[in-house]
Amino acid sequence: MRVADAVGRGLAGLGVSTVFGVVGSGNFHVTNALVAGGARFVAARHEGGATVMADAWARTTGAVGVVTVHQGPGLTNAMTGIAEAAKSRTPLLVLAAEAPEIRSNFHVDVAGLAAAVGAVAERLYSPASALADAHRAYATAFGRRTVVLALPLNVQAAQYQPAPGEPGPVPGLRRMFPPAPAAEAVAALAGLLREARRPVFVAGRGARGRRAELERLADACGALLATSAVAKGLFRGSPWNLDVSGGFASPLAAGLISEADVIVGWGCSLNMWTMRHGKLIGPQATLVQVDDDATAIGVHRPVHLGVVGDVAETARAVAGALGAERRQGGRGGETSLVRDKKSPDAAGVPDAAGAAGYRSGALRERIAAGVRWRDVPYKDESDGERIDPRALSIALDDLLPAERTVAVDSGNFMGYPSMYLSVPDEAGFCFTQAFQSIGLGLATAIGAAIARPDRLAVAALGDGGALMGVSELETIARLGLPMVVVVYDDEAYGAEVHHFGPDGDPLDTVRFPPADIAAIGRGFGFEGVTVRDAAGLAPVRGWLDGPRERPLLIDAKVTSAHGSWWLEEAFRGH
Repeated sequence: MRVADAVGRGLAGLGVSTVFGVVGSGNFHVTNALVAGGARFVAARHEGGATVMADAWARTTGAVGVVTVHQGPGLTNAMTGIAEAAKSRTPLLVLAAEAPEIRSNFHVDVAGLAAAVGAVAERLYSPASALADAHRAYATAFGRRTVVLALPLNVQAAQYQPAPGEPGPVPGLRRMFPPAPAAEAVAALAGLLREARRPVFVAGRGARGRRAELERLADACGALLATSAVAKGLFRGSPWNLDVSGGFASPLAAGLISEADVIVGWGCSLNMWTMRHGKLIGPQATLVQVDDDATAIGVHRPVHLGVVGDVAETARAVAGALGAERRQGGRGGETSLVRDKKSPDAAGVPDAAGAAGYRSGALRERIAAGVRWRDVPYKDESDGERIDPRALSIALDDLLPAERTVAVDSGNFMGYPSMYLSVPDEAGFCFTQAFQSIGLGLATAIGAAIARPDRLAVAALGDGGALMGVSELETIARLGLPMVVVVYDDEAYGAEVHHFGPDGDPLDTVRFPPADIAAIGRGFGFEGVTVRDAAGLAPVRGWLDGPRERPLLIDAKVTSAHGSWWLEEAFRGH
């Protein structure tokens, strides 16, 4: 057996079920061996797209994503996707063929490229160690790291040489248990929450899947609930859900967060985007960060208390220390409240059963009526030729089925689909924006669609990102994915237009002539619709009600008189 065959079958034996990639001579055998071992191979049209698909698949499933690429240009084409995954701590294994000869035109410094973007470099060192090397790389990725495993061509082609006494394939990964927080840290956090009058929880990617534990603790201390962008949907349905914190936050959510006296980040980096460059942290606020990685605590801003521990383990321990249980079972249950007579909108006063904290009947009504962006009044700037992106997004939110997965590209437009399109839970929103590269959204949607075929995948793109990743339209059509692609088309790199335009700078380099993107979609096998007003969305309903035999591309010609609200916040940090 070749080493390439042994490694591919060995990885399949470890549980690799889906592999994305573009196959060349250097990764041909290992990819076929993965397929022979039972894995599904998804062929992309560009290595960058393949890597982002694997990243999105991993985010959506919680399993290790795997992508396979050719030596040399196959890896360099994938580097933007690898950078995004590494910055997001996505569990991703990149199988990168390597030309070991320095004089080969295909030779690149694989380890150097990996290190440059924050990924972990691994390699197959010899035929004898190959399976152990692959096992080590997969185990490292399993620990929420992006790993680039170099597969030297000469090692791949050699005969596999099992180590003496080795019975066969390497054993599966041992179960890993999350770290429990120190007792002193639990007591300290419990003490802060016991005394807090206006606590707010901000949950990040590390809190995905931990809703029940966080809600139980929030009920015990009366905390309001928010998320970072990557965890959007985590608290969907809770009456205390503020949705996304940071630049995407609605005015009501931002105001409530900025008035908190205790803010706890759960598996959340508390970076400039999530905290609006610190503006959401009031001078009265005590800032706490809970993370299972000690090196992540305090990286973006100083915290008053850092707790090293798994989010669920920590929340359970602190709830236990507070000695309170929810009176009402199930999601969204809340502690019985006694209203503060000083103000009809003030926080509640704890009764004998637990703490009301920030919660009150009046505040619950305010959140229900005004925390969503679609409930914030705005002047519709649609003019018949172009549709206001807010009006477009609200209309789509009403049209599209509730069971959806929304993937969003980067650009001036991105706040509109992110905040106006609701999602059923945190698995329904895929946001590959740690590196802030445009052109990743389409591939993100493909990876998420393959991970959750039971939900309608919606790719929300700007025209710049859509055309940058346009080759993957063929992948959608070829795979028969019943996907909706929405292009917010302002015929420009809108972020640059609104960043530099007010200063009087020439904008010819960031504006483009009109393009019939709907026709481009039809050329790839989509149903293509051009939308200039709300009435133009009628074919979308027809597609949704029909057999959905072909994917749908909506080329929405959107208004662009001014920048989006979130962009104005972002520019303050540049």
